[in-house]
Amino acid sequence: MTYAAITGWGKCMPPAVLTNADLATFLETDDDWITTRTGMKERRISHVHAVEMAYVASMHALACAGLKATDIDLIVYGSCSFDEMVPNTASALQYKLGADGAAAMDVNTACTSFLYGYSTANAMVRTGVVKRALVVGVELISRYMDWDNRGCAVLFGDGCAAIVIEATEEKTGLLAETLGCYADARSILRVRGYGATYANANVTFGDMLWDFDGPQIFKKAVQGMTDASAKTLAKAGVAAEQIDLVVPHQANSRIIEAVAKYAGLPMEKVHLTVQKYGNMSAATVPVALVEALEEGRIKANAKLLMPAFGAGLTLCSHYVEWGERLTPKDVSNVELPPCEKTALELVDEIRAKKDVRGRSLAGIESAYYVDRKPYATR
Repeated sequence: MTYAAITGWGKCMPPAVLTNADLATFLETDDDWITTRTGMKERRISHVHAVEMAYVASMHALACAGLKATDIDLIVYGSCSFDEMVPNTASALQYKLGADGAAAMDVNTACTSFLYGYSTANAMVRTGVVKRALVVGVELISRYMDWDNRGCAVLFGDGCAAIVIEATEEKTGLLAETLGCYADARSILRVRGYGATYANANVTFGDMLWDFDGPQIFKKAVQGMTDASAKTLAKAGVAAEQIDLVVPHQANSRIIEAVAKYAGLPMEKVHLTVQKYGNMSAATVPVALVEALEEGRIKANAKLLMPAFGAGLTLCSHYVEWGERLTPKDVSNVELPPCEKTALELVDEIRAKKDVRGRSLAGIESAYYVDRKPYATR
């Protein structure tokens, strides 16, 4: 039987750090308010396009696997903040890497995009469609954040990480997963102003308005990640106490703690990055995975659980058995260009360009938020 081993991994974190104190300069908040509710202290703001972060992370992952870009058969680009909608951003990464001939596809399931992309690539490798795949989780949320909305502006940051998977006969890699979606709750987390609904609708380009129902998101996230994890462990025939490390979506420290409690997993087995990076949406799980490896928290043959949820509300949980190798075969010296501005200066520039945010979005709704009648019967 064919499996898909993780043979390469790499990350790219923008150097500009936005602190809670920085946020307090333009929002009615402070460090204590943010920390007690989210566990977040800092987050990163990128000075480059998302595909630039994806390129750096991918080069590190390829070097780690001992491969060249031309060895890759498939690129899966997981994100909800694409540099462009058409053509797909995966093709830009393929071009920049020089991965000539590789298939390239985008996956957008919001914060679960990396893991959904991992499932897609894993299935293609295990069924023989491709032999090697590059899976990226990347976000540039700062560019379309509603920086006047305290409920969401304190939560999100930018970042990227990537993995390489390769066909193997050894029983390793992604062995069980559960994917799902609470579509009836999709309106509690959405970004208005981004998409065809708003095109040619008298909306000022760049206007964004976030709908973010924190309490309802919390309930759905805990329920979804807990249920998905229980189903995944049952599929794998593994008990919760056998899990060596949990690498969850880093949405909020209280959500992570609740999921761990209900799943029967001690926090000592949970790898956290939320305090220093915030919620990087699709990038949170792969960045946490890479850092867990760098910090020695993942051992040879470790059993990993990776639960997540995102807008939609999509949900998932992945069970991964690690292989023997824990160190890179090679390293890449590719890095981002220097950043000459502070994170607060970068955010202030974004805010200055969006001083009329939301005014022209009033009254614009998509039909699918009105009722559930089939289009044919209207």
